[in-house]
Amino acid sequence: MCRRRGVSVFLLIVAIVVSPALSLSSHSPTCKAWIVQSIPTDMPHLPPVPGVLSTEEVLRWLAGNSTSKLQIIAQYWQLLAQPNDPRSGDYGFSLSDLRRFGASSGLSVYKAIEAAADRNVNVKIVQHSGVYPDYEQESAHLASGRPNVENVTLLLGDWWGSGIVHAKVWISDNKDVYIGSANNDWKSLTQVKEVGIYLVDCPNVASKVDTYVNNLLKLASLNSSLYTRTVWDSEWQSRRKVPCWSHFVALKERCRSPLPTYIETPNVMGYPVISDPFMFKIRIDTPGHNKSTSKESLSYLSFSPPELSFGKFQTDEQAWIDTIKSVNFGGTVRMNTMDWLSQSQYVDQTIYWSSLSSAISEVVFSKQATVKILVAYWGHFIENTDQYLKSLLYSNILCSSSKYNKCGGKVEIKYYKVPGFNSTGPAIREGNRTGNIYPGYTRVNHGKYAVSDVRAHIGTNNLVWDYFYTTAGVSFGTYNEAIVSQLQEIFDADWDSPYAVSVEPLQGA
Repeated sequence: MCRRRGVSVFLLIVAIVVSPALSLSSHSPTCKAWIVQSIPTDMPHLPPVPGVLSTEEVLRWLAGNSTSKLQIIAQYWQLLAQPNDPRSGDYGFSLSDLRRFGASSGLSVYKAIEAAADRNVNVKIVQHSGVYPDYEQESAHLASGRPNVENVTLLLGDWWGSGIVHAKVWISDNKDVYIGSANNDWKSLTQVKEVGIYLVDCPNVASKVDTYVNNLLKLASLNSSLYTRTVWDSEWQSRRKVPCWSHFVALKERCRSPLPTYIETPNVMGYPVISDPFMFKIRIDTPGHNKSTSKESLSYLSFSPPELSFGKFQTDEQAWIDTIKSVNFGGTVRMNTMDWLSQSQYVDQTIYWSSLSSAISEVVFSKQATVKILVAYWGHFIENTDQYLKSLLYSNILCSSSKYNKCGGKVEIKYYKVPGFNSTGPAIREGNRTGNIYPGYTRVNHGKYAVSDVRAHIGTNNLVWDYFYTTAGVSFGTYNEAIVSQLQEIFDADWDSPYAVSVEPLQGA
């Protein structure tokens, strides 16, 4: 197992200004980490967790402190509000409404990126085609007339038949990194519940994520029709499109990967769990937590889809499963997601996906663990989520179903309802007032993370099959005690708030 460390430390001088990086010593390389959160306005019963930074501040710092290079992976761009565009979910809201919503936060982040570009910082953007109505217009404007700004659109559907660039990652000067759930959208800063991690002066972590960025860029430069195959996927029992170097392609028919950093593993069909996934020991100081310690902690990165992994990095699916199974005997696993679906959502042939559900039931039985799951309930809630969640609650019945079972674990599930979730959308539609009190696609718990009593996992993927097998995602995980503790605090604050409502079992169960 390869073990590497960061090289220098970034000192926080005041609450909102970060100083240039300074080296501690060659004997105690340390990076710093903060949990990052967005809390929607008008949630008075959810006090912020002490020591947690705001998403807006962190993104501004990353752009504002960049001196040579800024890399951004984004699904789409809507940092600038569009109240005058009838196609926008912002349409019809007044300037005073937008001030109350905090739309200026998006403008401040956009201006910070623009200022970095004007300082001749090399800005590299990898994105999906964006969303309605203006798609990638903001990033195109950043690149216009600036040779130091590279703006690349990658359509993963050309490679996997469906899927998008869904990762939300920023890297500054090859050492400072944000990984989390926040989109490049003003609403993600003030109207959507987000969770991420901010790693400062961690060049070895940044270099690994940079490799993934380069793999995405290489993919965008290739003609997908020359490098894809439609195969029978025996693991997921479906016929689907994949890159020709995929391990779902029979070995004799598999091509050599064109990605700049990729290690081939022969004689494998599909992507089995790695028994010894790549982890690295790093010293992480956590100034935002009173249990801060600089002792070395095992940490890791995970990626999706599997065909974009490299070296011995685990797939993101495995990282979620291993986090669930890391729970101590009688301990608690906390899981937070926007979407939960034990199947696929976007591919033509529906795929049943029980990976996470099975891991949850296993620790309930074998480790007598409590598993708490918090799922968003919002204006775009997936209809059959409820049935899948309630079937998972049946584990509690099975746990005590036999005299042979020595099972003391349980599953608890709550829906997270951000106030106003059912009153979102444009204020005016076809000339008429809609009665909506918040912009479209807001008022939702959007974080994607899991934390056991020993391990924290913070990512960008919703808990649906497509996100792990056709969608670009990145996660950071660690056994650092302070990060684990603070992530538990964030979850518990949400779980214990009046905004979380218990999911009841199926009738008759």
